[in-house]
Amino acid sequence: MTTSDPNRILRLLPLGVGSLAGVLLLVNRLVTQTLTDSQARADALGVILSAVLILTGLLWQQIQPRSPDTVVLTGEQGFDLAEDLPDAVRVELAWASHLLLTNTVTRSLLLWHDGRVLLRRGVLGPSALTQPGAIVQRVLTTQKPIYLVNLQIYPGKVEFDYLPDNTQGVICQPVGDRGVLILAANAPRSYTRQDEAWITGIADKLDNSLQSTAIAQPNSLQST
Repeated sequence: MTTSDPNRILRLLPLGVGSLAGVLLLVNRLVTQTLTDSQARADALGVILSAVLILTGLLWQQIQPRSPDTVVLTGEQGFDLAEDLPDAVRVELAWASHLLLTNTVTRSLLLWHDGRVLLRRGVLGPSALTQPGAIVQRVLTTQKPIYLVNLQIYPGKVEFDYLPDNTQGVICQPVGDRGVLILAANAPRSYTRQDEAWITGIADKLDNSLQSTAIAQPNSLQST
């Protein structure tokens, strides 16, 4: 299910009005048996106005930004945390994930840290992440985020089978040198530069909290 651009009708209005006016002028000229000087001047003015409207409509299609189509991600809502997390870390992860889900286009996220999943929240994918793929491994190695603006046309999307099947965009954000925060969006090309900067700040805060707290290693999640 997609959500169409709410401004689409406004973008098409000048183009439609200009085209209709041009057609009416042509019909009026064809049915007029005797053409007067005043009608000729009016027709010329009408043609100019119609051309301006059509040109304006075409420019609006190119200049004005369009809202990307959104989808409803397939899957069930859930909130899973690793069972052995200290209370302080659980609160931190709950706070950070809530902010990301409510203030960005993120609809699903998970945190991979020290070889296991510490957090899954939002629309959960059909399977669990057991071994990161090449893209996530690259993020861990380079310590640089990767933003896949349109996952559906990217061949490497098979790596993200633990996210909802119709995920539109993905950000893989490093969390220190031992973790990756993976965020799934419901619209392509939807994260702004401000969103990316904010996600980086939250990831740095999570890294600081995780480094300052000793966490055991059993690989289990607990639904909350």
